[in-house]
Amino acid sequence: MHAIRVVPDLLAAAALTIAACSRSTTSTPPPPMTSGIQLQPVATGLSSPLYVTSPPGDERLFIVEQGGTIRIVENGALRPTPFLDLSDSVSSGGERGLLSMAFHPSYATNGFFYVDYTDRRGNTRVVRYHVSDTSADVADPNSAKLILTVAQPFPNHNGGLVLFGLDGKLYIGLGDGGSGGDPQGNGQNLGALLGKILRVDVDAGDPYAIPSDNPFVGHAGARGEIWAYGLRNPWRFAFDRTTHQLYIADVGQNAWEEVDVAPAGTGGQNYGWNIMEGRHCYNASLCDQSGLTLPVLEYGHSDGCSITGGYVYRGTLAPVLAGQYLYSDYCTGFLRSFTFSNGAVSDERSWDVGDIGNVLSFGEDDAGEVYVCSGNGTVYRIVAKS
Repeated sequence: MHAIRVVPDLLAAAALTIAACSRSTTSTPPPPMTSGIQLQPVATGLSSPLYVTSPPGDERLFIVEQGGTIRIVENGALRPTPFLDLSDSVSSGGERGLLSMAFHPSYATNGFFYVDYTDRRGNTRVVRYHVSDTSADVADPNSAKLILTVAQPFPNHNGGLVLFGLDGKLYIGLGDGGSGGDPQGNGQNLGALLGKILRVDVDAGDPYAIPSDNPFVGHAGARGEIWAYGLRNPWRFAFDRTTHQLYIADVGQNAWEEVDVAPAGTGGQNYGWNIMEGRHCYNASLCDQSGLTLPVLEYGHSDGCSITGGYVYRGTLAPVLAGQYLYSDYCTGFLRSFTFSNGAVSDERSWDVGDIGNVLSFGEDDAGEVYVCSGNGTVYRIVAKS
């Protein structure tokens, strides 16, 4: 899905710094290769699988395909009939398409789920649907309720993730609007929704309410929906279900890919785009880093081209990964991980899992198991090596 080019808070370290920044794209050496896990196929023959999730308390897997369909894997088998088919409503290709889905925390009782897609005009839509009254394996295609629409000035950098936080609020990732270099200045503009992660309450208001504890509520000229800003294309982000920290994998421009980490329940961070790309000044030899939150990890384009963010592993099938944040890269298809604790990255690892192709996305089920979505049309489950 890339061309999806696609902390503790490090503010104290950067607050008063005026930095000279290298434009080198050379990474530090990759983490050491280790074994101990393998990828177990759970579904094959898919068309650009971009996301995997499951409803709370449900063992079924729901797989989002870029072209507009949602498929179900149940008891190890891919059901032939889609859960929902939005292909007539979706513009697909490149970085557009049906990009993610999120089940309401009370899905078992209210039947609500949310999708994020680019419509036929290329604009972002977040829409709520309802499972049908007659089958748990089919959604009601006539139950659509528009939650949010955002105009997209260019066809790339759509973001595309919708995700319920552990606080029950819906988080929505939006890229900077596309082209290259953020020509409209959306990343640093608090009056625009692009280049942000939003946080809204879909259980209040119509179609949503802005939570009163969002960081920019009441700030003149700022959109109250904004939770974090200064992002280029936060294709995938995730909450650690144990520590509640927010991990954001932000896709870089021409040189650096990054992972940002925010403390539990803390919004308002400015992650620097387009002042910074990773820990480096963007398109300038000097830049003012005052007030910016820098990434906890970066790698250069000698190592890849487009980061694909994953999850902090909290499952049971691969105990060697416990507490490790997993990530990959669309171009090079590596599988890497690190631990983030006490404000620092440690225990960086590369995992020997063979050739998995272009890694489009990760997914997580209700039990905390993690999945890898490959451009070869396969979704894999990460398990201990047998």
